[in-house]
Amino acid sequence: MQRLKRWLPTVRVVASMVMLVVLVQRVHLTSILPDTSRHTMGWLVAAVVVWCVGVVLSAVRWQRVLYALDIHMPLRALVGHYLASLFVSNFLPSTVGGDVLRVTRLSSANGDTPRNFASVVLERLTGWVVLPVLTLTALLVNPGLRHLGRASWLAFLIAVITLVLLVGVLVAAGHPAIGGRLTSTEGWRRFTGAIHLGLEQFRRRPALAIEVLTTSFAYQLVVMLAAFLAADALGLGISWTAILAFMPAVAIVQVLPITIGGLGVREGALVLFLRPLGVSTQHAIALGLLVYGINLAVSLLGAPAFAVGSSRRATRVPA
Repeated sequence: MQRLKRWLPTVRVVASMVMLVVLVQRVHLTSILPDTSRHTMGWLVAAVVVWCVGVVLSAVRWQRVLYALDIHMPLRALVGHYLASLFVSNFLPSTVGGDVLRVTRLSSANGDTPRNFASVVLERLTGWVVLPVLTLTALLVNPGLRHLGRASWLAFLIAVITLVLLVGVLVAAGHPAIGGRLTSTEGWRRFTGAIHLGLEQFRRRPALAIEVLTTSFAYQLVVMLAAFLAADALGLGISWTAILAFMPAVAIVQVLPITIGGLGVREGALVLFLRPLGVSTQHAIALGLLVYGINLAVSLLGAPAFAVGSSRRATRVPA
């Protein structure tokens, strides 16, 4: 098992390189950037700016989760940690992922690894709750999207299965007989116990839970808006509701640990979902690569934060 773990990053790098070669062969470079007109570049710049706004919103969401766990951290420091984690996730194919870096950075400041771990897990879970809700809402609002055959059914199934699994995880972690029994144990179980304590805090302070979920919706909508702007830059003419229906499903499947950054998985999913809308395979792949490129461009902003680190100390605040 340890040997497999050691080789996993290398396997992912090789798979990513192979996938990149295959994808580039299927796409003409001119289809990624059809022209360099002011109109096209304006959409691209807007997409990058919107993505940066998304990073700030994700840090705000994380800050509110930390507050629920009685930990106060300045937003500026959390934005730096988030950018550093993006840089690690996208450019350093190691076993130390971006979320691990976030936990490590906070733990060096306050020494409370279980609560810091819980904050990252809970922050991620709230985002995952929002994604299937967006897909189901878009399918409900736009009846035409429900009649696209396999694409519609697959998006629906991904959303429902994800939602059911997440509800199961949250119920188990929040239940006194399961998560509650782990609150005072040592070793790895204390991390699950910390998640249970965080859910208990949200239960006692529903207004704070609403804040976190509202911020999660805002963050995911901003990310979807960036994808919508990227599609406009390519001249694909995809509607806003189509983006809301299918891009969250793409975001869910691209986290499968096959390649770095979901390379290939994301593009394949876009081909499947967008083909019924009249988008060619080449243009669907181009959209996936363009969205990935925007993510990489924003991730580069995290290089200084990763190199410098942070000595800013977190503080505990009364519940």
